[in-house]
Amino acid sequence: MGISPAQIDRLLRPARVQHPKKGLSATRPGTLLRHAVPTRNGPPDTTRPGSVEADTVAHCDDSTEGDYVNSLTFTELFSGWTENRAVWNKSAEAVLGQLRQLEQVVPYAMQDFHTDNGGEFLNWALHRYLSGRTVRLPWTRSRAYRKNDNAHCEQKNWTHVRQLFGHERFGHPELVSLMNDLYAQEWSQYTNHFKPTFKLLKREKQDGKTKRIYEKQPQTPYQRLLASTDIPEATKAKLRAAHARLDPFALKKSIELKLKKFFTALGNLNREATMT
Repeated sequence: MGISPAQIDRLLRPARVQHPKKGLSATRPGTLLRHAVPTRNGPPDTTRPGSVEADTVAHCDDSTEGDYVNSLTFTELFSGWTENRAVWNKSAEAVLGQLRQLEQVVPYAMQDFHTDNGGEFLNWALHRYLSGRTVRLPWTRSRAYRKNDNAHCEQKNWTHVRQLFGHERFGHPELVSLMNDLYAQEWSQYTNHFKPTFKLLKREKQDGKTKRIYEKQPQTPYQRLLASTDIPEATKAKLRAAHARLDPFALKKSIELKLKKFFTALGNLNREATMT
């Protein structure tokens, strides 16, 4: 009982070297449509609103066996406006249903769409939804085993999902509604209206090293959309009205209360499952 965490790490180091923990990948390739969805050539367009990357995060702990909750991350590259939604078992129908709803609530028109190679995206239902439009919507996918092709969304997977809900297993469908109640309301409002980020402007080579140059002043996704000439004035007026009603301190308090409610429900469901 008196041993320190640092001493535990020193004693276990030889065993950890012999038995390294492998990273889990929950991406199941959707091979049927890989010929119909091209890979993206070159860097994404971040100069105008509408370029979207999407990905899913598995809440499966150390095992991908069985059914569990997944979080969908929907990120716009110009502003960084990000929406998250929870789905059960990452089915193509559930992901498509959430994408339909997200297109109705985001304050921009989607101009192009980029995903990884998972079967929740590379399926005929989503293909019909994106290709059956009056105006063609470009759809690209990442190259196999190249996570940086979806780098903006991968970053949000950490800041908007893992830092909020952690790495535990969510193996109960009842949790989906609790997560979406937080994702769609307080979490979306807090991260998009009150969390500023620095945006990468360019990269320069200096003495054989790459130097990244960022904005001098960080901005929130809300501020970036207001500054864009591509966003209609009516949309900007709605954004300003919504922003005026928000209080970041009240949002933060509500987020903490909903997280407490969520993890209490998770603990109760886990205990009930163990007893049965």
